[in-house]
Amino acid sequence: MKRYVRYLQANPTEIDTVFKELIIGVTSFFRDPEAWLALEPILDEALQAVETGQVFRAWVPACSTGEEAYSLAILLKERMEKLKKQASVQIFATDLDATAIDAARAGEYPLGITTDVSAERINRYFTKDDQVFRIKKEIRELVVFAPQNIIGDPPFTKLDLLCCRNLLIYLDAELQRRLLPIFHYALKAKGYLFLGSSESIGGFGDLFTTASKKWKIFKREDVTVGAYVAEFPMSRMRDNPSSSGSARVLRLGAEANIPQIADRLFLKHLVPPTVLIHQRGDVVHIHGRTGLFLEPAPGPQTAANIFNMVREGLQISLAAAMREAAGTDKEEVHRRVPVRTNGDVHAVDLRVQAIREPEPLRGLFRVTFDDTGLAEESTDEKTHQTVPSRMLELERELQYTKESHQGTIEELETANEELKSTNEEMQSTNEELQSANEELETSKEEMQSLNEELQTVNAELQGKVEELSRANNDMRNLLNGTDIATIFLDNALNIKRFTEQAKRVIRLIPSDVGRSIADLVSTLRYDSLVNDAREVLNTLVFKETEVQGEGEASYLMRILPYRTTENVIEGLVLTFVDITKVRRLQQNQERLLRALESSPTCVFGNDTSLRYRWAYVPVFGRQPHEVDGKTDGELFGTEASKPLTALKRKVLDSGTAARGRIELPVSGKLRTYDLYVEAMRDDKGTITGVSCVATDVS
Repeated sequence: MKRYVRYLQANPTEIDTVFKELIIGVTSFFRDPEAWLALEPILDEALQAVETGQVFRAWVPACSTGEEAYSLAILLKERMEKLKKQASVQIFATDLDATAIDAARAGEYPLGITTDVSAERINRYFTKDDQVFRIKKEIRELVVFAPQNIIGDPPFTKLDLLCCRNLLIYLDAELQRRLLPIFHYALKAKGYLFLGSSESIGGFGDLFTTASKKWKIFKREDVTVGAYVAEFPMSRMRDNPSSSGSARVLRLGAEANIPQIADRLFLKHLVPPTVLIHQRGDVVHIHGRTGLFLEPAPGPQTAANIFNMVREGLQISLAAAMREAAGTDKEEVHRRVPVRTNGDVHAVDLRVQAIREPEPLRGLFRVTFDDTGLAEESTDEKTHQTVPSRMLELERELQYTKESHQGTIEELETANEELKSTNEEMQSTNEELQSANEELETSKEEMQSLNEELQTVNAELQGKVEELSRANNDMRNLLNGTDIATIFLDNALNIKRFTEQAKRVIRLIPSDVGRSIADLVSTLRYDSLVNDAREVLNTLVFKETEVQGEGEASYLMRILPYRTTENVIEGLVLTFVDITKVRRLQQNQERLLRALESSPTCVFGNDTSLRYRWAYVPVFGRQPHEVDGKTDGELFGTEASKPLTALKRKVLDSGTAARGRIELPVSGKLRTYDLYVEAMRDDKGTITGVSCVATDVS
């Protein structure tokens, strides 16, 4: 730890890093929503009390990146609209972390805030820009962000509401006791204090009354003057009001080793009794015996201040030397200053110098007392005849006043010259700003023109998006409507898209998009899928084959190259047509044909002109192609075919099925056939021919 402290002293930038690591920046919009609901009637009451021309003032200390401050601004906006109250609102939001303040000023937040902010408020008070939500101008203008150390900097005052939620829980009891009276001082009469659900006002029940016990909302109460004293930031915190929070941390951290550093400095110069002080006189370190020059002032001591401790005779010289040393790097010396000590008067050489180095002591002053012995009494003091000692002291004070007055005049003249120079620079800057403003006006007009063009382009793009969306919906419904399993692959055989039917062929889930088809479990009894896909990619020749799925399922698989409108190959399209029913019908047909082929029965059909149009198995000793398109007369002769033709004609004319036995010459022999003839009809019931079943019964 000691080594790290030395490293911090040698590397001031490391302190900023540690400082940022120690800061706790947990915050969100409308944190504890029920607490904000409880605040609504409180805000209504406070807003109703705001008179015309007055400003509703609120302060959000430790605002981090601004979510809580903007939440308050949104709620105030909503309450004023509901109450139909027109009032000016000014919210001061402060934080120790300058980086967080910069983020709050930007007003940009991630899309994840939708978990804390309702959709209605998102649409009303935010605009979406890329991947962030940006707070709208009407809310942004209500909040003023500024870096502030709530412990070390003065508070804002005349507040209607002080929203300090979840800060006190990170502070010890002593700091809480210091801050609550300051909060009371900052609030106006009947102002409200809004704390976190885990915080309380402790022992300051006389300063506040409870407005909401559960959600820790308190109302300021007037107290008797002098009943308490708010402990405001100490003077050392105000020595350099422009310094940042990290700079203050540097000073406080460095003071821990000031005695050791100061002793080395004093020993280096071999100085007599010396005191190290702030510009306001607060004592930091005392070296040597200073009893001849300093003594504590009577009464309670809040801080050791050298102006309250120096002995009689040194006050004026010390104040003058401090003023002179503050404006120069030189050591200011007042020689043989008479100091009354224990009844004697000593002559003291007083030396004051502003310290510039080392860095931890910069801004402090070194005050050295050099006792040169007893002062010789003047003739006036011996005789007490001309001027009393009191007159001498008054003359010295008058001389000091004249010198101070002259110095002030010189400083004012210098400041006046600097102000004149600054005024000229400001005038020049103003002209530059006017020129810049004109350029900005021109740029604004150009931006407005560009914005109109962008709006036109945006409208066109929106139309294109809608068209693409409709086309995408049409394509999805088309693919699902065809009941064809389809899978789209890229050039690396990774899945890009698939239809619902594809889930039955290959077990696919939405998260499989982007995975290689070779890594998936398939229900197909087909091991060459990946190889066939690569072959089609290489040859660009589509492939079609029948594959077996789970159970009795059969699919006709086609693998085709995926071509864009620019004729660029960007992967493959796999389709799987379910042919299970077709395959089953084919099997049944094959069984029937085999049964017919092994039996003495033949089946055939004739059109209305009684010409053969189809036949299964050999018909009357002839193959189906031998009888196709011929009549019975052409096959058996006019006389032999008359009974058969008459039976078919009878069915055509009557539309009623008929049965009969007929002898026909087949292969030179007469054979007897039992025929069953039935009319064939189309969808409208019109007779289109006859079908016959003939069985050889010879």
